[in-house]
Amino acid sequence: MDLSFGQMYCFLCQDYVYDKEVEQYAQKEWAKVCRFNGWSESLLSTLPYWEPTGTELEYLKLNPKRRKIAADSYVGLRGLVNLGNTCFMNCILQAFVHTPMLRDYFLAERHECDKEQCLVCEMTRLFQKFYAGEKTAYIPFRLLHLVWTNARHLAGYEQQDAHEFLIAALDLLHQHLSASSNHVIVDEDSNERGNPCDCIIDQIFTGGWQSDVTCQMCGGVSTTIDPFWDISLDLPGLTQYFVLLLRFFDGYTFIVLPQFIDGYILHLIQVRFTRPEHLGSSAKIKCSSCHSYQESTKQLTLNKLPIVCCFHLKRFEHTNKARRKIPTYISFPMDLDLSPFMASRRSVNTRDETSVDDALKENKYSLFAVVNHLGSLQSGHYSVYVRQHRDQWFRCNDSTILKASVHDVLHSEAYLLFYHKQYLEYD
Repeated sequence: MDLSFGQMYCFLCQDYVYDKEVEQYAQKEWAKVCRFNGWSESLLSTLPYWEPTGTELEYLKLNPKRRKIAADSYVGLRGLVNLGNTCFMNCILQAFVHTPMLRDYFLAERHECDKEQCLVCEMTRLFQKFYAGEKTAYIPFRLLHLVWTNARHLAGYEQQDAHEFLIAALDLLHQHLSASSNHVIVDEDSNERGNPCDCIIDQIFTGGWQSDVTCQMCGGVSTTIDPFWDISLDLPGLTQYFVLLLRFFDGYTFIVLPQFIDGYILHLIQVRFTRPEHLGSSAKIKCSSCHSYQESTKQLTLNKLPIVCCFHLKRFEHTNKARRKIPTYISFPMDLDLSPFMASRRSVNTRDETSVDDALKENKYSLFAVVNHLGSLQSGHYSVYVRQHRDQWFRCNDSTILKASVHDVLHSEAYLLFYHKQYLEYD
């Protein structure tokens, strides 16, 4: 018996089992707890109590054989047909399908809707098709049509940006989920803006920036927190790398570039979050403490970490003179610890040893999807590496799926990196 969640596990079946008598007993005990503490009866619904309906019982009788997913199972792997320069969409959909909490939500049919054209309903259908065990490539024409209808800037068969589609898809799913159910929206002026909604999209993908502006005169600090869905990292161009090589090696420009920037993504994150930015005399702000316009410094940190942290490597450079792609290889780790970039890192030393270990665990991530862009800015193609189970990697190239090694993943030309928290705490 799992005492935390009231679930029963059978070691003979090697699976969780349902027992009606135990479930009813747990429901009665939970009702006693609510009455004893003076809690509302509405809290009874928070107990994970489930009883199969008549329709579900019929399905169980018609399908007595239970499908178990083994460690080497390919269930969940399925190609997506390219409908005409839709590789940007296919790779993001593959990343969504292999996001554990998103998979659990859609396969559990948590979304209830009576609309004829609903993006969330179509995503539910997509997940069901992927995990039905079919091997032929799926044609996402309905989902593409809904994206074109709701995001006009992505309509048409010209090449699109995968990062732009990611943000548009998250926004559309968030809007549809918020409109179809009564999700709690926190006040815009609240410090909880890092988690403005309790829909599944915000639960998984929303984190919070903390911006601290410090007055250079009185030392007063003004703090604001803003939500984010991804973290964009600027990449230095090839010219900047050669300047560094010449400076440190005095002409030895033959040194292999990837070796020189090994682990460079961690440096990019460090530049973004740990170095205060002096705003200068031309950007004076009125200090709320000394009530005068003074020079200040600004520092970004992470206030709240999302369950899935997405990093966007800005490979496409747009200037007045030209538009080009930065093809530089950027190395990235399989496991990532964001503890040094947290706003609360300064207070960690004051905690006891156990709480420090728990806090550090919450900030550790594992890589589970990598979107690559191959080719030039004018003529390119997207593909994605996804992690299946714990240690299997596959390269999804539209309708083709091939097994890949960790070396293939870590040495690919990454554009989007998806990291999942290693530890989750449930309310």
